[in-house]
This record gives sequence, C-alpha cells and structure tokens, in this order.
Amino acid sequence: MTVELYRDLAWLVKAPDDFAQQCKQALEAPDGPGKTLRALANHRLDINDLTRLAKLVGKARKDGLSLAPLAPFRLGIVSNSTANILTKPLIATALRHGIDLEIVETDFGQVLQEVLSPDSAVYQGKPDAILIAVDYHGLQLNEGPAGAEAAEAAVAASLAWFASIRQAIRANSNAICIFQTVPRPVEPLFGNSDLALAGTQRAAIDAINRGLAAAVRGTTDLLFDVAALAEIVGLAAWHDATLWNIAKLAFAPEFQPLYADHVCRIIAALRGKSRRCLILDLDNTLWGGVIGDDGLDGIVIGQGDATGEAYLSVQKMALALRERGVVLAVSSKNTDDVARGPFRQHPDMLIKENHIAVFQANWNDKATNIKAIAEELSLGLDAMVFLDDNPVERGLVRRILPQVAVPELPDDPAYYARTLAAAGYFEATGFSDEDRQRADFYQNNARRVLLQQQAGDVDSYLESLGMTITFAPFDDIGRARITQLINKSNQYNLTTRRYTEAEVQDAQRDPQVFSLQVRLADIYNDNGMISVIICRPPKDGKGEDWIVDTWLMSCRVLNRKVEIAVLMEILAEAKARGVKRIVGVYKPTDRNGMVADHYAKLNFAELARHDDGSTEWVLDVEAAETVAVPMTVRRAAAVEA
Repeated sequence: MTVELYRDLAWLVKAPDDFAQQCKQALEAPDGPGKTLRALANHRLDINDLTRLAKLVGKARKDGLSLAPLAPFRLGIVSNSTANILTKPLIATALRHGIDLEIVETDFGQVLQEVLSPDSAVYQGKPDAILIAVDYHGLQLNEGPAGAEAAEAAVAASLAWFASIRQAIRANSNAICIFQTVPRPVEPLFGNSDLALAGTQRAAIDAINRGLAAAVRGTTDLLFDVAALAEIVGLAAWHDATLWNIAKLAFAPEFQPLYADHVCRIIAALRGKSRRCLILDLDNTLWGGVIGDDGLDGIVIGQGDATGEAYLSVQKMALALRERGVVLAVSSKNTDDVARGPFRQHPDMLIKENHIAVFQANWNDKATNIKAIAEELSLGLDAMVFLDDNPVERGLVRRILPQVAVPELPDDPAYYARTLAAAGYFEATGFSDEDRQRADFYQNNARRVLLQQQAGDVDSYLESLGMTITFAPFDDIGRARITQLINKSNQYNLTTRRYTEAEVQDAQRDPQVFSLQVRLADIYNDNGMISVIICRPPKDGKGEDWIVDTWLMSCRVLNRKVEIAVLMEILAEAKARGVKRIVGVYKPTDRNGMVADHYAKLNFAELARHDDGSTEWVLDVEAAETVAVPMTVRRAAAVEA
C-alpha cells in the first residue's frame, strides 16, 4: 500500500471509463474549458492521460480559448538533467490545482549559462518562479572518501554555486526561486557508516540539503524537498540507473505524476490556493463504530487496540494541522448531543469540543452541512477538505460540491492519516505566528456571533468588541506577511494581483505609491494583519488620480466596518497629497464575487465597464462624506530592518 499510495496518487478518485471521450468534448464547454479541464485533472491519471490533457491545454491556447477561472502562472526550469519530459505532466497536473501553467523550457545541463545571461530563454519567458532542479550528478562531490577539510570544501563549494544561481536570478528577474533538495544516491560507500563519515557523498548531500533549507528560511524563495520524496518511495525505485545513462532522467518515469503534483502544490500555495479547513466525519473516521448504535462504551478508540490507535492517529493529525492554523469542523449525520458525547466524556478522545470551530451534527446531507460550515466561517468551498470513510458520502460531496477536496480513503483506517498527509492539501509556503493562530481566530468568530445575538443590533455589537485598528505604511518588518496576504487572498480581493516580495519592496520604496498594512485587535484576540492597500498614480504619471491597485481583506473580519475605516484613511492621505479622485477597479474571478459591489457600497460612482467583466469606479475626494467607525484608530510609523 505504501509505495502505491504515493506513486499512484491514491487519494484521487480513479478516472472514469469514458475519460478519453470526455477529453474530446472538454473544449466545447459553453462557459469555456477551464472548469471542465480542472475536473478531468482531478482524477488518478497516468502519463498518457496527463499528456492528453496537456495537449488539450495547448489546443485551447492555440484556438484563443480562455482557461478562466484558472490562475495563470509561468514556471521556468533550469536543470542538469532532461527536464523537458516533465512539461506535459506539469501543465496537466496544474489544472488539478486551479493553475493555468506555462513552462519556460531551457536546454539540458545549461544551469549557470541560463541564469547568468540576461538574454537567456528563462528570463525572456518572464517566469513567476524558477525551479532549480539539480540532482547529485550536477554537483562536484567527491566520489571516494575524503578528509574532513576536503569534504567541508566540497559542501561549501556546492552551496556557493547555489547561492550564485540565486544571486543571478535576483539580478535579472523578480521570479521566486524554488530550490530542489538533492536525493542521495542508492549505493553506499561505507555501508552503515556512510552518514557518520564526513567524506562520503551521503554526508555531503545531507549537509547541502540542510544548507539549502537554511538559505531559503526567512525569504520568499522556497524549497521543494525532493530528497524526502525520493526517500518516501524508496531511493532504489526513484533512481533508474539505466535511464540516467540513456536519457539523463533524474528519476524513474513512474514517479512523474507524483513529482508534478508536488511542484504544482507549491505553485498553488503561492497563488493562495491551499486549503484552510478540515471537515471531519465522526463514525468510523474519528473512532471505530457508530456512536448512536454502539454507545460511548462501544466505540473503538485509544491505546492498546490496533484499530483504536488507528483512529487516534487521525485525531493526532487533525490536531497537528490545527496547531499550524488549519480550522477544524465536524459534519456528521447524527443527533447533536449524541455526536458531542465522545468529545465531552470519552477519556481517550484527543480532539475536544473547543478544537472544533463549527459542529454540524444533524440529519441533513453532508453537502448541505459543508455549505453551512463554509458560510459560517466566511470561507470559500475551495478552502475545504472533507474526510469521510463512507464512499457514498464522498461521492455525493464530489458531485454536488466539486470545489471541495475529498480524498479517497483505503479500507484500513491505519492509513487514513497518512493518506490525508500525502494528498498535500495544506501545502504552506511559510509559517508565521498569525498562521499558528488562525484556527483560534475562527473559533473566536463563533463567540462574536453569540455576542452579536446578545447585543441585539449590529452597532451595539461592534461597539462591544472594543476594536482597535492600526494603519501603517509598508515596511521591512511586515513585508513578508504583506506578500503572503497578497498572494493567498482570493475572496475579499478586488483585483487579485499577485506580487513577489521584491515587487512589494519596490512599492514600499516608491514615493509615488501609497501603501497600507492594516491590523485589527479586539477584546478576544489580536487578529494581526488583516488588510493590504496599494494606491498608485496613473501609468502616464499625469492627472490627480489615485488608482487602487490592490485592496484586499481577510474574510475573518467581515461585517465589522473595516473597509469604511480603510477608506477614511485613504481619503485623509489623498487630501494631504492633493489627490482629487480615487479610482477603484473590480476584476471578477470565480472566487471574489462577494466584493462585486464593494465600491458601490462605499458610494463610488461607476465610471466604466469593460469587455473582460471588470468595472471602474470613482470617488471625488473633496465631496466624499466622512463616516465615523466603531473602533479606535491608531497610526504607526514604518519599521525598517
């Protein structure tokens, strides 16, 4: 089961028998092929199937068809091995993750040549990210035993080589660097002593991988841990010596779907498409048995029993995800008080009621409950993962709510947690204190709803929250979090423009740009940074307008008049700088419909409508009404590193 789980992407449902026929009809979808292609890609596909889908993407582009709502992304690849064989698997796999991927191909083995030349193909392609795909064949390592000094020198030289690649990319592009870790070769030189002796390839490669990890830590560059992936499936299976000798393939072709899926997870995370909420079934998912039939004493959970420990592993995984900010919810066909019984009374339950942000236990179908959970959390359905042992329930949710991720589960519950982890729904590009607290933010939102009910009216409710909003320009300290918000915010985002940290820094330092990072605290917790604003003068530099380039906000602070407070701050600064008009743009996507009337609600007048569905809105700065907001306003200075 173990190797097959990863090699076959067994968390995905098998492709239908008429997959080829559905592919033939995909480009004829009346609303465009984007959604249809994504649905087709969301199956367990082999290389032939992935190639078929990639060719459809190519034909759609050639025919001028829009792939909306897929998010465009351009990936450059530089490698010491034959990487162009990955182009079609990557393009097809990206569909599964909501990405319209273009690959900027480069020549085999031309790593330094590509990154050092400003006119190289990789830069001409203007990629959003560049994957540096180098394996141990591309490093100058000692093949035989070396002394400690020689071994250290070899490691230092390899890390310096990677650093020079990064420096060259920084000089010629705003692309994010994605560095692969290096899988070690299969063959040991000293057997079990390989890791202990400094002069071996294994010891050197482990040191290089640690150095790569340290180099990207705290930056916007990323790590693709191919070394871990190769070890999971087995180094002997990963490295195909014959194919390296014949075609310079860095790994066995059977793992191309797995490799492509991991690359595309990283890209999706960069575009804010990682999942944020895990919805748990209860019976035979968190415990063995049916609580309504077997009672508290009859369900199987806990140490000392193989089945009970299997379910404990699911709970441990769920709690670990919660610790890193994933919100937990429950959807169970059950009577509410019966479903809550184990959480309250069973001594072996690890998950408690206070870990659950939304608890839906009733006799509604699971799809209805999941929609209710998404609404209560103010999250999109595409932020949800649904874990259920029942294939009927899984099939229902997939059919009715295709945006929700629903992993296939094996018969043995011992592999439930591993399957959930292997699927990679919660891929992260970084981890901050605010990420750690996200689950608590949603938990406290439920408390705020209760407070609102007690307060009786919205104004009293908002006053009772004791909110403090803090405005500050972009600065060095906040830049990483600002970049993260820009790239992962999809719903309350007027333009969904994406920027690298280098581009955010450019905005920070441009005196013509007005930038805001906005924080909000209340009596329950500090919500951290919840909004980002960028206003620019028109591209021609003329006129007295400000164009709202970026306006985004975290959905967890909806309906708290934050957007009004932000507008008041924009207007105050606009008056101080002599700006006469604020021009806002709304560019619709499949996920930001909730802000379609954002500017209308703020009393902007419609200025223009465009063929792509976008609208422009305008507000006269002098004529704009000053509105009081139910919060204390603080202004902070920028903090330079």
